[in-house]
Amino acid sequence: MSRARRLEAWDKKYVWHPFTQMQEWCQEPILVIEKAKGSYLTDTKGRKYLDGISSLWCNVHGHRVPRIDNALKKQINRVSHSTFLGLSNVPAVELSRELIGIAPKGLKRVFYSDSGSEAVEIALKMAYQYWQHQGKNGKKTFLRLKNAYHGDTVGSVSVGGIQIFHDIFKPLLFKTYSVDGPHRFGENFKGSESQYADHCARRVEAALRKHHRNIAAFIMEPLVQGAAGIILQPRGFLKKVRALTRKYGVFLILDEVATGFGRTGRMFACEHEGVSPDILCLAKGLSAGYLPLSATLTTDKIYRSFLGRYDEFKSFFHGHSYTANPLACAAALENLKYFKDRRVVSKSQKTIKHLARCLEPIAKLAHVGEVRQKGFMIGIELVKDKASNKPYPLELKMGACVAREARRHGVIIRPLGNVVVLMPTFSFTHSQIAQLCRATAQAIQTVTEG
Repeated sequence: MSRARRLEAWDKKYVWHPFTQMQEWCQEPILVIEKAKGSYLTDTKGRKYLDGISSLWCNVHGHRVPRIDNALKKQINRVSHSTFLGLSNVPAVELSRELIGIAPKGLKRVFYSDSGSEAVEIALKMAYQYWQHQGKNGKKTFLRLKNAYHGDTVGSVSVGGIQIFHDIFKPLLFKTYSVDGPHRFGENFKGSESQYADHCARRVEAALRKHHRNIAAFIMEPLVQGAAGIILQPRGFLKKVRALTRKYGVFLILDEVATGFGRTGRMFACEHEGVSPDILCLAKGLSAGYLPLSATLTTDKIYRSFLGRYDEFKSFFHGHSYTANPLACAAALENLKYFKDRRVVSKSQKTIKHLARCLEPIAKLAHVGEVRQKGFMIGIELVKDKASNKPYPLELKMGACVAREARRHGVIIRPLGNVVVLMPTFSFTHSQIAQLCRATAQAIQTVTEG
């Protein structure tokens, strides 16, 4: 048995994969990735694939960036890990300063963790505890968008809203209030973008007006709801939400785990509308896709509410074994320097426009209802009937079939139900962008028309 076949057999015998029906997984050929460089992944059989989803939206500048590789090697020669409970470390301190330097105005403190789910969990606990310190004991739940996704820990699932993922866990979750999130395609709204922003904001205000005394914070992804299917919010909606949360005395938590670090064409999505949240959640691109690292940024107002004498027990009692891991922080620090030195975000604007042009033929396909793009984030909505936008039954797994077919063309993409997601890294050349879109179009046609 070859090494590649042996590894595939061991995977199917010993491994349990996330978000995967393992019965089906074990019946199909699988890819085992062995190495990567630039925009490409290479499997154990030597086959190369364009990484069309940035390794689940984490990779930023492509794989094996020499200066980030070298930063990790230098840090290994110093220390790979020491606890952040009772100690500090050099990369974490330096990274905190850099993060605050580029963060939206008003954010002054950084709390580290290991994943986007944890960054959200921390944000929820901070917001809740703040109001307890203020004597506002009734403010102990949250407002969320109905089709939201914020991670998979119990707290982050409680403020999520994707039923197929989370319905089974309902008995474990705490109560929240929900409001319909913007989804113009799904609602078939006929007015202008500004009218739709007003329409969506009125729904948020109705919920806040009724429940603000019980709400600690409103949590949302700004501009784009990623795991919901790359759902775009109308221009102006985020700014209206910021005004409403201030009006009703509710914190605004922005989850930029997916949208941060240039994905939308700005370093942070909230910059598009000049919005600063009370709490900002970061992960994925923070370490350039090298190591698990996340951060929750807060204002001085929130931070100072936790200060007091030891016997007041106002400390934030939360932490993890690998919090602020020096290797992860070293990678993130070099990542931020790379963004600055290479002027990555400003230079990406031409690629974003080229990507939009390459997506135009996909939008014309017979079974594509809509192509949604914000920067490097793309969602392609597959429909059974284009005239009525009738969706395919989920049991047909059309998105998964398209993703599987795309591999035959040397491209890795990912489905979210009937939505096919593309998310190239900044390392993609114009020809690689064209290859990604061309392969995706061919896969969609083969699956939907073949």
